[in-house]
Amino acid sequence: MDKKSKLLIAIVTMLILISILITFWRIMIKRDYIIENQIDCDPTIDACFIWECDPESTVEGEACTGDPEMDSWYYQIARRNAAKIPMCDPEQDETCDPWTCEEGEKDCSMTFCDETTKEEQGVECNDPVQYNIDNPEEEASACEEGDEACLAAEEESECAEDDEECLAAEEESECEEGDEECLAAEEEEASECEEGDEECLAAEEEDAECAEDDAECLAEEEEADTADATEEDVAEGAAEEADTEEAE
Repeated sequence: MDKKSKLLIAIVTMLILISILITFWRIMIKRDYIIENQIDCDPTIDACFIWECDPESTVEGEACTGDPEMDSWYYQIARRNAAKIPMCDPEQDETCDPWTCEEGEKDCSMTFCDETTKEEQGVECNDPVQYNIDNPEEEASACEEGDEACLAAEEESECAEDDEECLAAEEESECEEGDEECLAAEEEEASECEEGDEECLAAEEEDAECAEDDAECLAEEEEADTADATEEDVAEGAAEEADTEEAE
């Protein structure tokens, strides 16, 4: 082998070694490569890819289980440079967010489902509007998990969440329907009269005979009260005059 051939082989070998070292440094040390991954997608907001189980498959992860939540999955495709992905586990660390792109970050994107991408994935797309119609959101409970008393009270309430009048009425009466003792006790508490004050109690009974919005009845009662008061004043005045004459 002549010198020229040996020199050529040496140069080629050196170039190969340099290429291997550069590749190793870029991938293993600098981590300068793109990772593409399928991640969870919110079907109520975005147009997601729909993965569905294979009813004929027996492979774990592809076969159907009978659980709708396990047999279908809404996903999107995340693409990001490996050097930007934090080394953390989202299942153990709630603050770990490996796929959120920074502002202006290069080689970082989210791909959602459309007519072109669904053919590439071989799946169907989700329509957020139709999904919200088919799956109406349940009203969130204000009770803590395991608070049976609170949950029972919520079930007993027949008022809508924003019906303030109905809720106020429920708060006013804590008695169950048909519980006469409890209702009687509430009526006693609601009374402003002192025990044994027969005049006050009689007046309350008269007021109770008028409907709350019966203005005529209430006006008549006020007139009657005024007339009674006037008669009492006249009687007291006559008695005072009689006493004065006797004294003279």
